[in-house]
Amino acid sequence: MSFLAFWIVWAHPGLQFLICLCLYDSFLTMVDLNQNALLADLAVSAKDRTGLNFYSSLFSAIGSLSVFMSYAVWNKEDFFSFRIFCVVLAFCSAVGFTLATWLLRQRFQTEGRVKWDENATLKELYVDHPSGHQEKRITLAEYLKQLSRHHNFLWFVSMNLIQVFHCHFNSNFFPLFLEHLLSDRISLSMGSFLLGVSYVAPHLNNLYFLSLCRRWGVYAVVRGLFFLKLLLSVIMFLAGPDWVYLLCFFIASNRVFTEGTCKLLNLVVTDLVDEDLVLNRRQQAASALLFGMVALVTKPGQTFAPLIGTWLLCAYTGYDIFQQDPLSNTVSAQPKLAADTAWELTLRQGCFYLLVFVPITCALLQLLVWSQFSLHGKRLQTVKSQRQTFTENYSQEIKTI
Repeated sequence: MSFLAFWIVWAHPGLQFLICLCLYDSFLTMVDLNQNALLADLAVSAKDRTGLNFYSSLFSAIGSLSVFMSYAVWNKEDFFSFRIFCVVLAFCSAVGFTLATWLLRQRFQTEGRVKWDENATLKELYVDHPSGHQEKRITLAEYLKQLSRHHNFLWFVSMNLIQVFHCHFNSNFFPLFLEHLLSDRISLSMGSFLLGVSYVAPHLNNLYFLSLCRRWGVYAVVRGLFFLKLLLSVIMFLAGPDWVYLLCFFIASNRVFTEGTCKLLNLVVTDLVDEDLVLNRRQQAASALLFGMVALVTKPGQTFAPLIGTWLLCAYTGYDIFQQDPLSNTVSAQPKLAADTAWELTLRQGCFYLLVFVPITCALLQLLVWSQFSLHGKRLQTVKSQRQTFTENYSQEIKTI
């Protein structure tokens, strides 16, 4: 409903945009957090979680095909066909969510009913009901204090803050890079194709990354992607902006690998859920709460990405993307062709430096922070075995019959 509210005029445009944007972002965040929490709650082993993430990425890629479908009905002179497309898309999404959650609940209730019956029987066999089994409620301040002592959580959110910044920097400036670095060298259809691929390819690429995670572990794969980002950026910087095909590959791959890394990090958060449960000896994993805290702490990266990128571009070139005609204050029409050409070269060079130096800086900072993250290898196996023990501890307090 919040998505549909964009396409029907019911208030002043500015007020409607503000209300719809807040509603849509709020509900989308709630859905994302709870879907990610299911990843931690439905499975414990790394193999099962990578399997769940595999199918999630596969169907996300299928869903992202709607980006290509939208180009068939897009017309900036007449929005009627596009609005109809959005209404149909929203209806299909609502039906899909309803059906999928109903099936998931049916399966969970069917498989869980046996376990619940067993637990009810076991509770009758307790010598007494120890008070230790009733988990003490904690306040938000106490929970935040626990998180402040969770060192791997702090290192992870520091790294993820940079990753979120880079992801949204690519999303915001991808069309700008296409316009000023490639518009005169590739066709309009090719630019649209690159834009569409940038939404679908991360999901498909994630399928391969997940197979690597099963073999080498998430920590090693993420670290390898950081090294790859740094290497590609350095190669692009040394090659310069005149290698058209290399530039196309770098712009597309930079977005694809960055978005792919963001999707892999959900697996790391599920491991942090396990460690949080073990460290604080919780009876139930705080999955949605931990995912929510990660999203909250890393949200500034999403906010500052367009602001910092715009400021850097304006500081280097004087180009202001918020002006109706950014070049009008600097160059005139035909009498100053030389100045016009010089300005375009400066703007092109500024976009290129922004394109390569932001990934280099992000990769170096992330490699430094990620080297301090210790939840991998033997440490991770120990945490998972302890969580498995916590979930099977009923037999320890049952009297011998």
